[in-house]
Amino acid sequence: MTGFGPLSSGLRALRPTAFGVDPSGERLARIRRSPHFADGAFVNPEGTRTRPSGGSALELAKMYFRKEERARRAPAGPIPVHPTTYADLARPPASGLRLTWMGHSSVLAEIDGHRVLFDPVWGQRCSPFDFAGPKRLHPVPLPLAALGPVDVVVISHDHYDHLDLPTIKALAGTDTVFAIPLGVGAHLEHWGVSADRLRELDWHESTRVGGLTLTATPARHFCGRGLRNGQHTLWASWSVAGDEHRVYHSGDTGYFEGFKDIGAAHGPFDATMIQIGAYSDFWPDIHMTPEEGTRAHLDLQGGEPHGVLLPIHWATFNLAPHAWAEPGEWTKAAADAVGQAVALPVPGQPFESAGDLPTEPWWRGVGYVPDHRWPVPELPRTTTHEDLDLVAEG
Repeated sequence: MTGFGPLSSGLRALRPTAFGVDPSGERLARIRRSPHFADGAFVNPEGTRTRPSGGSALELAKMYFRKEERARRAPAGPIPVHPTTYADLARPPASGLRLTWMGHSSVLAEIDGHRVLFDPVWGQRCSPFDFAGPKRLHPVPLPLAALGPVDVVVISHDHYDHLDLPTIKALAGTDTVFAIPLGVGAHLEHWGVSADRLRELDWHESTRVGGLTLTATPARHFCGRGLRNGQHTLWASWSVAGDEHRVYHSGDTGYFEGFKDIGAAHGPFDATMIQIGAYSDFWPDIHMTPEEGTRAHLDLQGGEPHGVLLPIHWATFNLAPHAWAEPGEWTKAAADAVGQAVALPVPGQPFESAGDLPTEPWWRGVGYVPDHRWPVPELPRTTTHEDLDLVAEG
C-alpha cells in the first residue's frame, strides 16, 4: 500500500490554493473536543434533511435550464450601485452605528467607534477558479483598498461566497484581526494571515477586539471548499456588541428555534443582517426564505418588531432558481406585514439605524418581479394589527 503515498502527495500538490487546507495538529484536536462535533463532523442544532424536499435532481436541473426562468434569475438591466467614497465613510456616524451593504453578505458595520467587515467578497466570482462559477452581477461599490482601516474581519463560514481568496490575501497585508469559526483558521494561515491575528471560536465563545465583544452563535448550515467535504470547519452566525449598540449577522442558515435563545442571550439588536436569498425547496434547511428571515429577526428581538432588518445574501450572485428580484420584494412584504423596519439600500449605500432608512424598492426597475401573494410571518400573540396601527400613528 505504500505505493499510494507519492500519488496522494501529487494530488495534494495539484490542489488549487483556493481550496484551502484541512485543519490539523492542535486545531484538529480542538475541533474534536468541541461539543458540536460528533462522529467525525460538526452537526447542526436541529439537523438537516439530506434529500431535497422539492423533487429530484433532474427536476432541479430542468428548472435551471428553462429559458424563461433562466432570464428571470438575472437582472434585466444594470444594478444601481451607490458611489461610496472613503470620504463618506471617514465621517463618524452621528448615532454611533452605521451599516454599508457592499452586496451579497458583505457589510461594513461601524459600531461605537470601531469598524467591522462581515464576510468580505470583492472577487469577481464565488468559485475556486477565475474562469468559471457564479459571476458578480454588479461591481463592488468601492475598491477594498479605499475602504480604510478595519478593526476586525468576521467570517461566517468557508463557502466561496463568504470566504474569498483574493479578498483575504489583500487583507492579509493589513493588521486587522479576523474573528472566525473553529477550523477556518487553517485556510487563513495557508493564505498568509498570521496566527496571532486569528480569533477562532466555537459556538457560544466570545472574544474582545478593542471595545467590541464578538460572539460566535449557532447557525444551521454546512461547510466545505474542496472536492470532498469532511465537515471539519464550523459555520456560525455572529453577535457583535459595542458600548452602546449591538448587531447580528446571520451568515448562512436555515430557520431554527435557536434564534430565540440567541436573542435572549445577546439581544435585542439595534440591527440584524439576515440571509434571505438563495433559498429553494430543494435545500430547505440550510437557507431561509424572506418569510423565515423576517421571523428569525423577530425571534432575535424577543418576538416583537424592534431595530432594523437589513436583508443580505441576494442581488449580487445568481445562486438559486428563484427570480433575481424575488428576495427583495418578498422581504419588503414580510416586514411590512408585521410592522418591522427594514432597510433596502442599493449596494454601497450607507445608512444609520437611528436615521432615515432607505426603503425604496429599487429592484423593481431592474428585474422581473413576480406577481404573488407572499407568505408572511404571523404576528406575535401579544401584538395585533391594531397595535401596529397605533404605533404608526403615534
